[in-house]
Amino acid sequence: MKPHILIIHRWRDHYAGYAEYLDHDLHHVTYVCTELATAAVPASAAAVALVAATDRLDLVSAAADGLIARFGVPERIVALNEGDLDTAAELRARLAVAGDRPDRLARFRDKLVMAQTVVRGGVAVPTFADAPDTQAVVRFADSHGWPLIVKPRRGTASRDVLRLNSVDDLAALDRLPPEPRMVQTFCPDQVFHIDGLWTGTELGPWRASRYVNTCMEFAAGDVLGSVEVDDADLLGPLGGFLADACAAFGDAPWVFHMEAFVGTEADGTVRINFLEAGSRVGGAEIPFVWREVHGVDLMEAAIHIQLGRSPIVRQISDQRVGGWLLVPTPVPAPCRITVAELDLPVSEWPYARVIPAVGTEIPKAGGYEHVGARFRFSGAATDDVEKAIRRTAGQLWLECVPSRSDLPPAR
Repeated sequence: MKPHILIIHRWRDHYAGYAEYLDHDLHHVTYVCTELATAAVPASAAAVALVAATDRLDLVSAAADGLIARFGVPERIVALNEGDLDTAAELRARLAVAGDRPDRLARFRDKLVMAQTVVRGGVAVPTFADAPDTQAVVRFADSHGWPLIVKPRRGTASRDVLRLNSVDDLAALDRLPPEPRMVQTFCPDQVFHIDGLWTGTELGPWRASRYVNTCMEFAAGDVLGSVEVDDADLLGPLGGFLADACAAFGDAPWVFHMEAFVGTEADGTVRINFLEAGSRVGGAEIPFVWREVHGVDLMEAAIHIQLGRSPIVRQISDQRVGGWLLVPTPVPAPCRITVAELDLPVSEWPYARVIPAVGTEIPKAGGYEHVGARFRFSGAATDDVEKAIRRTAGQLWLECVPSRSDLPPAR
């Protein structure tokens, strides 16, 4: 029989070109996905099993069992979205399939283990501790002062990340459902994300980007953007930091999405502290910008790693600066677009844009795909791209109304 490859998939847009990375004629390639995500499943898929949520291990396991009955135990299980990494790891362990298991994945998914890993590698990180309860946070504050950041040890997209400025803010923590958390000293420096490939011994292609606003502000309803930096004086220290941080996670190849605090000392020295790292391609518009602006497909490298193959290492072919912008819906999803207008001359429009038509239903699906509007930018310099991002954010007019409860869910 043909080898069976099982893919856990949740994107509606074409973040990953599965049929380009994996020969669907030589393999039985099956997909476990949500109904929303079927639009991006190749027509050559051997079978598709629908689930309500791909981060529900019980649902995915049941769907996988049905596919296994038809095609056999998969040789590999692939999951490229951050929210599905744990599901895939647990499924590999249950089925004795090669690839990342929960124990190895912990350094990339459990933020406390992650911070401990980079500290052992000699990488600077804000002071941190486990925070199993409110009393642990108070004890940490007694030693390190306020403000503090408390966040889930396993979480995505700044979910339930809190900044606590004083003991009075502890009430916000008490209102959250219980789960493992960690606490860190607050770092006021600018947050960067750094994306690329670690070959196992050295850095492959990589780019550093500065956020426009923050992920926490986006979770609170503000826009979120990002622009790649072209400052050679900054990129030099960032490259050294990045190599040390990647090496701290071991000698296996991985595609990384890393975040770091970047500041400047009084003498002009660049100050860098580790924030987080994911063993996966960055979210939002990052996969598209890398393909369209730089000619490198990080998703291709990521899927080859998960298939047990050597990643394809392609150097960046275009040194232009990329950027992106996400605009949230003005009311929480699910909602319906009533106005969507970009008041800019066509010559100033971003090179790529996803502006929903009036009447579009925005589902409550989480993540950075199902938002109000998405834009991608390219330019000769960081300043040019950042100006375009801010100009676009200021000239987009978006209105929504809550979806009627008697309507079927968006497809």
